[in-house]
Amino acid sequence: MYAVGRFTQVKKGSATVTRNNVFSFSATNGTITSWNPNVNGQVDTIVLSSNCATAYLGGTFTSIAGTAVKNIAAVSTSGTGAVVSTFAHSAAGRVATLAISGSHLLAGGYFTGVNNSTKKYMVSLSLTTGRDDNYLPDLGISGNYPGNGNATRIYNQQLSHDGTRDLVEGDFLTVGGHALRQAFILNLGTAPTVSNWKSNDFDRDCAAVEPFYVQDGAWSPDDSRVYFPTTGYKPATGLGSRTTDVRSGPCDAALAFTTTPAAQSALWINYTGCDSLFSAEADGTTAYFGGHERWSSNPNGCDGLKSPGIVAPGMEGLNPLTGALTYNPTRGRGLGADDMLITSAGLWIASDNQANTANCGKTAAGKPAYGHVGLCLLPY
Repeated sequence: MYAVGRFTQVKKGSATVTRNNVFSFSATNGTITSWNPNVNGQVDTIVLSSNCATAYLGGTFTSIAGTAVKNIAAVSTSGTGAVVSTFAHSAAGRVATLAISGSHLLAGGYFTGVNNSTKKYMVSLSLTTGRDDNYLPDLGISGNYPGNGNATRIYNQQLSHDGTRDLVEGDFLTVGGHALRQAFILNLGTAPTVSNWKSNDFDRDCAAVEPFYVQDGAWSPDDSRVYFPTTGYKPATGLGSRTTDVRSGPCDAALAFTTTPAAQSALWINYTGCDSLFSAEADGTTAYFGGHERWSSNPNGCDGLKSPGIVAPGMEGLNPLTGALTYNPTRGRGLGADDMLITSAGLWIASDNQANTANCGKTAAGKPAYGHVGLCLLPY
């Protein structure tokens, strides 16, 4: 298992080792490996080659083990993780997300170019050379939301399980000539195109302090639905009282949509009550959402619990068809759960350790389980 972020130490049990922003460990027993690329800045994204010999990294950094790089690089997964010199490694801005589709490395971020390509915010790179392989056209990603210092960006992406589509989130108003906000779907194949799918709900603005509010997404196992966690606080129009307003719009909520290539309204919305959600995952029975939420199913409260709200701190598991809370393991809230991953073993959750957050899930006796700061596994 490989993990990235912003950190200088990793602790497992009583053992503490120095690791700067990237490390690997045994998914079976948690043992930290000797792999240590030593990246000097935040790493936002990692993806492995099909044979797991190469790890592609993106973020905001300028050095890996003393080798000069800029925001993107390929490193070996052998030894301590040396930079692969044949892969070009210079991006003009933050590389926030990487995904591999066939022989193509799909890169998204805040950049205005990567390795001499002039394509902004999203580009396809050769897995071998790191150069623009022209698989993706110039998508014409443009526009941004006012407030909070926002700029145009691609923030995250998720490949469909069948590999034919790419779900993408970011801050933009136009993609491929389409009026699209917060999220779009790319049809992959011989000649990728922007799908006619769009969310009607995401045409609404959330509060100016959080105008870019969709930061992750997840596909259902059969790729017929997508799920989104949102920040946003509340609609930009304002709702008056913080504690009595009925929630509306797509802000601070979990949402589900069909993936039919047309304008879609949400199948359901589950409101936290003005707490942010940052991450999503899904299996055949549950859609999982993580953030720093205190409640689930709380449409009548804002920063307060109102009927029919349910206490569900840190993460929630919802019925994928109805959005009702069906799994409530609880988790230390911290700033929020940034990422989740489904494996055959269960649900992995990555988060910060703000305010000494140290619990994830419950013991067999139903009490909070402590000692799981940063990464935890909720087993099947």
